[in-house]
Amino acid sequence: MKTNLQQAGRNASSAVASAALEADLRAALGAAVRFDVAHRAVYASDASNYRQTPIGVVVPGSMEDVATALSICRRHDAPVLSRGGGTSMSGQSVNAAVVFDYSRSCNRILELDPAARTAIVEPGVVCDTLRDAAEQYGLTFAPDPSTHSRCTLGGMIGNNSCGPHSVMAGKTQENVEALEVMTYDGERFWVGRTSDAELEAIIAAGGRRGQIYGDLKTLRDRYADAIRKRFPAIARRVSGFNLDELLPENGFNVARALVGTEGTCVITTAARVRLVHSPAHRVALVLGFPDIYAAADAVPEFREFGPIAIEGLDRAIVRGLQTRGLRAEEIALLPRGDAWVVLEFGADTAEEATARAQRAADAFGRRRDGPVPSTRLMTEPQMQQRIWLIRETGASATQLSIDPETPDPKVGWEDAAVDPDRLGDYLRAFQKLVDRYGYQTSLFGHFGDGCVHARITFDFSTADGIAQWRRFTREAAELVVRYGGSLSGEHGDGQARAEFLPIMFGEDLMEAMREFKRIWDPRNRMNPGKVVDGYRLDDNLRAGPQYKTVRLHTQMAFRSAEGEGFQRAVERCVGMGRCRSLSGNTMCPSYRATREERYSTRGRSRLLWEMLQGDVVEGQWNSEPVKEALDTCLSCKGCRSDCPAHVDMASYKAEFLSHYYETRRRPRQAWFMGRIGQWAPVAARLPRVVNLLTQTRFLAGVARRVAGTTPSRSLPRFASRPFRKAWAANEGKRDQAGGARKVMLWVDTFSEHFHPEIALDAVEVLRHAGFDVVLPPKVLCCGRPLYDFGYLAAARRHLEAIMTTLAPLFDAQPGYEPPVALVGLEPGCLSVFRDELLKLFPDDARAQRLSSTVKLLGDFLIEHDYEPPRYEARVLVHAHCHQKSIFGTRAERVLLEKMGARFTLLDSGCCGLAGSFGFHPAHSPIADAAGEQVLFPAVRSAQEGTLVLTNGFSCREQIRHGTNREALHLAQLLVRAIHANGSEPKTVSRPVALGDSMEKSYVEP
Repeated sequence: MKTNLQQAGRNASSAVASAALEADLRAALGAAVRFDVAHRAVYASDASNYRQTPIGVVVPGSMEDVATALSICRRHDAPVLSRGGGTSMSGQSVNAAVVFDYSRSCNRILELDPAARTAIVEPGVVCDTLRDAAEQYGLTFAPDPSTHSRCTLGGMIGNNSCGPHSVMAGKTQENVEALEVMTYDGERFWVGRTSDAELEAIIAAGGRRGQIYGDLKTLRDRYADAIRKRFPAIARRVSGFNLDELLPENGFNVARALVGTEGTCVITTAARVRLVHSPAHRVALVLGFPDIYAAADAVPEFREFGPIAIEGLDRAIVRGLQTRGLRAEEIALLPRGDAWVVLEFGADTAEEATARAQRAADAFGRRRDGPVPSTRLMTEPQMQQRIWLIRETGASATQLSIDPETPDPKVGWEDAAVDPDRLGDYLRAFQKLVDRYGYQTSLFGHFGDGCVHARITFDFSTADGIAQWRRFTREAAELVVRYGGSLSGEHGDGQARAEFLPIMFGEDLMEAMREFKRIWDPRNRMNPGKVVDGYRLDDNLRAGPQYKTVRLHTQMAFRSAEGEGFQRAVERCVGMGRCRSLSGNTMCPSYRATREERYSTRGRSRLLWEMLQGDVVEGQWNSEPVKEALDTCLSCKGCRSDCPAHVDMASYKAEFLSHYYETRRRPRQAWFMGRIGQWAPVAARLPRVVNLLTQTRFLAGVARRVAGTTPSRSLPRFASRPFRKAWAANEGKRDQAGGARKVMLWVDTFSEHFHPEIALDAVEVLRHAGFDVVLPPKVLCCGRPLYDFGYLAAARRHLEAIMTTLAPLFDAQPGYEPPVALVGLEPGCLSVFRDELLKLFPDDARAQRLSSTVKLLGDFLIEHDYEPPRYEARVLVHAHCHQKSIFGTRAERVLLEKMGARFTLLDSGCCGLAGSFGFHPAHSPIADAAGEQVLFPAVRSAQEGTLVLTNGFSCREQIRHGTNREALHLAQLLVRAIHANGSEPKTVSRPVALGDSMEKSYVEP
């Protein structure tokens, strides 16, 4: 009892101290200070096995804000943690501290000097942002870890990051020229290479800087011999502090000594980094070996040909992807083998790059010592990118176990490095160690530098499993040291390896590292407990023996190869943060618009995970922090395809809202936008009256207020006649060609009531392709908008009605031939059949059958070898998010190529409107910001006469809103081509309800 009372007293005291700290920080920095539950939960985890809830979060607007926040933290004696992209795998970017997140605002490139080949950057600059800027001058920042699209330079400096191209130009350490640093006690100055004269002058000048340099010199002199003797002479020594950079032969380089200290010594406020020549052309030679050991044995031979990257990959990851049905097209590109090495060659001309790769291929074809590998030379950038995708995303995609008896692979021993010339022997010895402990692993990594990644099936669920993991880690550390290696060759020590660093360095050098930290941070307030004097390996585990398994009733079935249930689905997020990428693909539009971590797919996944555990986020389905974060999710489904782990936030959001609103009233917008499929048919009976209310200036404002939509956006206009009335009014007898195959056209709510001309054009296109068009016997709605507001019970009823009506029509009957497909026009609506239908009716054969028949118009046409007429227009293509995620964009490319059109398929992400999302007043800024990322500027700058093509209703509305341009549906473009060429349809018919064309013996449901 006394212990409990003492702990309660400490907690109360801590809460009071935290409140006082928050109050002072907020008074100085306002909204940059986030001590709320949501932020503390989101920043409690990174990509490692560890979780520590921070005191609070500061998102500074400038480095001056950093200095202000640091002075307040110092006054309260609060520890601080500098955080970049939060993708660290050793636990160094989580701590019980005040987290400074520089990525949102402290992210400027301050200077880029192509002549000097240097750049000065703030710590929040994303690696790819700098690389893209440097590429304009034929330069690049060489280190490029797999997280290059979202990791920050500050994080890379803290971690001493590497990547595949460290073979070309070294780690971050070798690419840092100077750092501007800030100590916990408020000193701010530049550090770098220091001559003897400069060193003496700095020491003589006195002050805090002089004291630091004097103490560093004393440290250097005392431990120089031990450093030279004990530090392994390999390219990938990332473990420990870079005390060797203080040696005279290395120029007393204080900046490089601070690289890799993981925020335990100073805050980096700016960095001058080296830029290197970027080969203009690159090719990849992929070699297939019988096993990973033979591949590793060949590393010395690889290096003889001067590649700029040497990456190895074993069969385990490829098998994992194949089992999950992922990356099939990419895997098909691999040559024969059971392990692969990718050699990348670069040169200023494509011919030279190819020649270098071919010389290597020829030499290995004549190889006498060792197995002769199979080869595949890839010169096209797109093909090379697909191979790199296997390497970059494979581990994250397979980080949940398929076998329920096998623990999930962990990153607990992730990136050791040895002399590359001894790599094969080391891997054989390491695999024996893994086998002896009964674990399973995959092996892949940067073979050119001897750095190997291993995801191992450690058991964290029991005390015995933890004890075994500890024993294994000690033996693995001893093994690496025997091979002259480093415990970490890329991801740093953090907490994962700190405890075992004495095995590598010995106690003398560990004391030297402690002294190095004390020189900079005598109060131990900078990311304490990491690298030196660190937490134990098994402290602060995110999913250790105390992890709660929560079983919740859900409306949707969350099933995958890795297991069932909502919790298992949420566990898919392993924290690698691809959703924080600033460009390319779709995921995550709300993060790109706001740069807010809790509005990323990872942030929301973390909140859902914390919601299930209940330690920080309470209330489960009633949690307000979770609800607030999910409100900004556009349900674009980008994460479903773009995330390596295939996190499906749109489904998680729909499920959460369905429970959240069980005891709450839904907002007005839910009734207006969410139930549009129910009231639109009623409103369409009097379209002129409805349009008068929603389109005239004064009345439209009232209508928007009633509907709960933003004043800045016009409501959609109803067509004067719905689709079915429009085609029914056509004169002339229906003339159905004998023998023509039937196709059923799914006319969604938007095509029926707002843009019937698109459905009419689709009928003409399908006729031109040789098909007789039929319709469902009655008007049906897929219920797509219902999911955005958690109306899952209503959605289920919609789908039940659809299956009852349509499923029998796709069964062959005597004398009756079913339609060959259910063809639709609106990707958002068609996605319901491929996605939500199977989640709400996972065991219903009708759902499986109906889902398999659904095709988007373009996909259906190319599957049936449709040849569109020539139409040499200029076309700018923006793909709807659901189309990209579920159906793909191949159809548009194929059809436009056949037409002879000059087209550009934009990598434009989400348009921002996303169904009803952009109509919400609170979401309008995010919607507009998403459109301004790529789509709006591309449309505005398009050459006069360029046609804008997109299949999504919301995309066309957004383009009209943001650019005043009208966009076309694919059906409209194809009809233009048909009319321009005077082409006759292969059949002459107008669509009819399917019940009208069926044999009388068939009983209509």
